[in-house]
Amino acid sequence: MNFLFKHKPRTPTDIARILKELCVRLGASESPDRTWTLVEPALSMDQKRKILDEFWSALQQAKIVLYGEEDHDPVPEHVAQFAQEVYQLQLMMCLLVVLPRLEFETRKDIVQVFIALLQRTIGARRPTVEYIRSNPIIVHMAFHGYDSQDVALNTGMILHEMVQHETLAKILLYSDDLSLFPIYIETTPFSVSCDAFKNLRDALILHRTMAAEFLQHNYDRFFTMYTQLLRSENYVTRRQSLKLLSDILVDRVHYATMIRYVSDEENLKSTMNALRDRSKNIQLEAFHVFKVFVANPKKTPAVEAILRRNRDRLLSFLQGFLQDRTDESFIDELPG
Repeated sequence: MNFLFKHKPRTPTDIARILKELCVRLGASESPDRTWTLVEPALSMDQKRKILDEFWSALQQAKIVLYGEEDHDPVPEHVAQFAQEVYQLQLMMCLLVVLPRLEFETRKDIVQVFIALLQRTIGARRPTVEYIRSNPIIVHMAFHGYDSQDVALNTGMILHEMVQHETLAKILLYSDDLSLFPIYIETTPFSVSCDAFKNLRDALILHRTMAAEFLQHNYDRFFTMYTQLLRSENYVTRRQSLKLLSDILVDRVHYATMIRYVSDEENLKSTMNALRDRSKNIQLEAFHVFKVFVANPKKTPAVEAILRRNRDRLLSFLQGFLQDRTDESFIDELPG
């Protein structure tokens, strides 16, 4: 791709500045409260076409800076220059806000730029992660990409890279955005729904200690949101929600959350109803949650009463439960 530099050699700093200028020309605008909006610029079709072509060209140059070219590795000094200018110009916000106005291949290139910046290290430091931690609006902007079907999978990939880092996953979990997960999971196309759920799961599973602390201090807020997913009429949503719940409840780091969850008789009733679902897979995931209620040595009187009152029916049901399964670990967990 040397032809990209042949006629107009540009420094990494130049490339970042050009990208910022192109974002502004496409309508990126920062409000006094530091929120970013997309205004409608007065552009002819020819002018817009020229900007989009320039945008694509500048992104190719940015990718060469960040990833290298052919047999040549990226030059660390050039990467540092580009990254510093990105931070200084608030270019990450600009790119996210103009994403809906860009073409398919250009949006994919922006994802690659974000990933390279997020993976950038200096010794034990991750400068871009530190920068985003100080500018949490970037996490929120990526998350709200789920509002637009056209860019949802692009911003979902960016968010996926962000939640691999504990400090950024923490921003997402502790934000008011948490309450939007059921909307994005329940009302979007299948691919977007799965992407949103995966990012929620990663934020909770990849950073166990942080997630345990979060759930302890935000139990009611989290389960008010999560119960909507557990009661979903969508098969995939309900199954993966039960699976994630069982993974959390059996993890010792979540002991305090587990005790609180299985002490609630309403949670037990909901789980027992799921055991009767028409889907065998949902029955199986519900069983993994149900057995935590049974195994809890410190059952509340209300939970104990429900289990005793339904003892005979439960034993009869579980003895014939999913008889086509042959794995020994599952069989051993059923009552004899």
